Amino acid sequence: MEPIKQFLKGFLEYFKQSSTEYIEFELRELENIFALILMGSFIGIPSPPTTLVLRLMPHMIREIKVMQQRAVDLDDIFAEIAGMFDID
Repeated sequence: MEPIKQFLKGFLEYFKQSSTEYIEFELRELENIFALILMGSFIGIPSPPTTLVLRLMPHMIREIKVMQQRAVDLDDIFAEIAGMFDID
């Protein structure tokens, strides 16, 4: 009985870990999209009013860091997604 418990515990732990990775990836992407929407006016993309963007700027330090990191890692986004879902 103990091996079955260990197997199920490992099985559930794997799904818990992979679910956490998916949620963290989605959070990073949503932060990136939010920052792009708010900062789009600086590169000519229609976006919310500039006064709103300027008011939110002090609270966007994390999103700006995520956006900068995504720009560095953006060379192969599809490989990252395929790696998350174990697609060869």
